[in-house]
Amino acid sequence: MSTESIKTPVADTVTLGRVNQPPAQTWNRLHVNDITLTVPKISRKGDVYFALPQLFSKVETGMGEKVTAWVTSQAADARYVEVPAHTVREEPVVIAVDADKGEVVDTGVMVREGATATIVVAVTGTSDKPSTSASLLRVIAEAGAHVSVIEVIGATDAQQHLESVGIHADDDARIDVRQYALGGGTVAVGFAADLAGRRARVDLNTRYLASGHETLDINHVVRQRGRDTRAQISESGVLDGSAKKSLRATIDLIHGGRGSKGSEAETVLVIGDNVVNKTMPVILCDEDDVAGNHGATIGSVSPEQIAYLEDRGLSRREAEQLFVRALFEDAIIHSPEQRSHEAAVRRAEAVLGADVAHDFDEGVSPVLDEEA
Repeated sequence: MSTESIKTPVADTVTLGRVNQPPAQTWNRLHVNDITLTVPKISRKGDVYFALPQLFSKVETGMGEKVTAWVTSQAADARYVEVPAHTVREEPVVIAVDADKGEVVDTGVMVREGATATIVVAVTGTSDKPSTSASLLRVIAEAGAHVSVIEVIGATDAQQHLESVGIHADDDARIDVRQYALGGGTVAVGFAADLAGRRARVDLNTRYLASGHETLDINHVVRQRGRDTRAQISESGVLDGSAKKSLRATIDLIHGGRGSKGSEAETVLVIGDNVVNKTMPVILCDEDDVAGNHGATIGSVSPEQIAYLEDRGLSRREAEQLFVRALFEDAIIHSPEQRSHEAAVRRAEAVLGADVAHDFDEGVSPVLDEEA
């Protein structure tokens, strides 16, 4: 009796080279200018695809055109949400991404003049099988609009996730963004904001954890095009084990944006012996009447802090884990609805244990939401 070996079909893949690039680059030998990703390629020939209005194609995204093109080719459909002028959308726009299923999601949100909206991206993974998921979010905020964006990424060590955001802000638009990168074998996060209107403002707060052999790649770009714009970028995170992290943060003060001010600062806590940390803050300036500053603080828990906590019965490792706990607690508290809350809690369970995660969970009641 003859036997034949049966091979499991392997999905086609494509390499996305040099993505998550900043506007200005440094020496290639530093290996901090970009990241190259291998992603699946599914043929959708013959499918009927709903595309976003053409206006969204002009919105710059953080991970760049290659990732945008890949997402739009792989997503089953694009989702368009419009918030009418001078209204307050009570329920958040929820973008739920199942990393276990390798979901790829394309979303466009139009927030009309004077309107208020909250957008939530929740990435949840529990599987130990490799997969690639992605979310592409493009937002147009018209004059006087107020937009809050909360991103919670909770993939597993076996999974890869691509998170790309692009926002266009008109006169007096206010953009508040909270990003929580809580885990994933490879996580690439790109954010770009174009402050095109006068007095437009963006406040970006990013918190991250990378541990084990995880890779985290972040690219933040804010272009201050309009007069009297404001940009505040704050990043902080914890690196453990043999994690690798690269962060590129660019404030671009464009000619014509007189009176604008931009600030960027990162704080990194290193608690692993084999961590690789790369940070590249950049300010580009083509205007005289502007102000910009940036900085990065990288360190470990001080001997004095360790001694203080050891005197109170904590080991060095337990003391260091307090900072990780604080990060998860912040993510859980600021998750405004069920799916983002679930993503943060599940990842906290995986990293800190169920008892600690549920301690955070007590007393926090996320708003039940509708994906609309």
